Amino acid sequence: MSEVRVRFAPSPTGPLHIGGVRTALYNYLFARQHGGKMILRIEDTDSQRFVPGAEDYINEALAWLGIEIDEGVREGGPYGPYKQSERRDIYREHTRMLLDAGKAYIAFDTPAELEAARAATPNFQYDASTRMSMRNSLSLPADEVKRLLDEGAQYVVRFRIEPGRNVEVNDLIRGKVVIKSDILDDKVLYKSADDLPTYHLANIVDDHLMKVSHVIRGEEWLPSAPLHVLLYEAFGWADTMPAFVHLPLLLKPDGKGKLSKRDGDRLGFPVFPLEWHDPKSGDISSGYRESGYLPHAVVNFLALLGWNPGDDTEIMSMDELIQKFSLDHCSKAGAKFAFEKGKWFNHTYLQAMDDAELAMLFKPVLEANGVNTANFSDEYITRAVSLVKGRINFVKDLWDQARFFFTAPDSYAEKDVKKRWKPETPAQLTELAALLESLDDFAGAGTEPAVLAWIADKGYHLGNVMNAFRLTVVGECKGPHMFDITALLGRDETLARLRAGIERITPAE
Repeated sequence: MSEVRVRFAPSPTGPLHIGGVRTALYNYLFARQHGGKMILRIEDTDSQRFVPGAEDYINEALAWLGIEIDEGVREGGPYGPYKQSERRDIYREHTRMLLDAGKAYIAFDTPAELEAARAATPNFQYDASTRMSMRNSLSLPADEVKRLLDEGAQYVVRFRIEPGRNVEVNDLIRGKVVIKSDILDDKVLYKSADDLPTYHLANIVDDHLMKVSHVIRGEEWLPSAPLHVLLYEAFGWADTMPAFVHLPLLLKPDGKGKLSKRDGDRLGFPVFPLEWHDPKSGDISSGYRESGYLPHAVVNFLALLGWNPGDDTEIMSMDELIQKFSLDHCSKAGAKFAFEKGKWFNHTYLQAMDDAELAMLFKPVLEANGVNTANFSDEYITRAVSLVKGRINFVKDLWDQARFFFTAPDSYAEKDVKKRWKPETPAQLTELAALLESLDDFAGAGTEPAVLAWIADKGYHLGNVMNAFRLTVVGECKGPHMFDITALLGRDETLARLRAGIERITPAE
């Protein structure tokens, strides 16, 4: 295989959809496995749909996920510019090449004339059967064409597709796909109104000039592949045509059809890598980063939506994904977006994270909830995290699981009070407080045996006493092992909470 060069070519028309992220990831894995180059090309030829901030968003999202770019607008490279709006001269030259070779023609049809043709002819298509009835350089006299051009009439350049051909697309996932040229229309390649090419021309010219070896893109682009094959032939580049790879769609989690933002809003999961603030509407869309997902968990999750490593392995680092990735194991069928599995990946990665590292991620959550972290040592926060991390899917979940380590309860769960707070409870807990105060080593291993022995000697109900004790300290009957909690809180804080609970909790009616 010659040098592998792949490209991810998003349009800056809004936030990067998670399906686009997966396409970028597969390109990156393939390039890195073969020691190749990853190109980021910004396809901004649709000037009317350009959204400010979208290009920066794309770069930031890929950087967050660890998808490294070798050549691009920011990185530079030998085949720039890497932004299509800066390549107008190149596209003009190649448009002229097609016109001079008779492979394309100029069309002057106005939007009103095109609409009239569609109204007059069911399923109208601008092609070999209709082009001579329209206003273009094939149907008009040469002097009329010159006059229109001299007067500055707006026009488009259309690709001239002749019927009667079987166009073969060799796809590395789907095999050979054959399309009859009769069903293809004469696509617009260039528009004089904004002096920019359409996707079809710019895409082919840039892939060729940037020496792209493999075009790995979403399944939705498969219908355009026959046109691209014909364009490569029209330019005389058939021998350097890249290999095509059309990835399976990401599907709705609970039905048929392509995954959309509406599905995420309906089911409560992000469909963008980062939070997006729409500059036009002001709407805010959630992102995986701001929702608390770890980037390597998102990468691992996405990699397995449409590809498998050939065995049952699920947890893989980026380096392991690069080593194992193969187009042979990509699916032809669409992959349902199992967003709950994404939570599982995040949970699994959080469990594997060093407790001290996780504690540092928890600090901003504490501060956001009004806790002054300067009042707690790093060791204290780390220990608190270690006791509850098994219950979380996201860093933000630590607050619900560990808040009692940082703030005493100001209320008590009504259902637990009703079940565990008996008329005799205050007296029993007063005795317990005296016992705890008398222990020589409160944080040591002897606290639990001493308390359990006291309960047994008194003949008290173990569950009622311990759950009432937990209720005063935590505020509800949940949390890790009770004596791990008290050991971290310390004698003074434990006793203060215990005595406050005795005074404040009243039995439920």
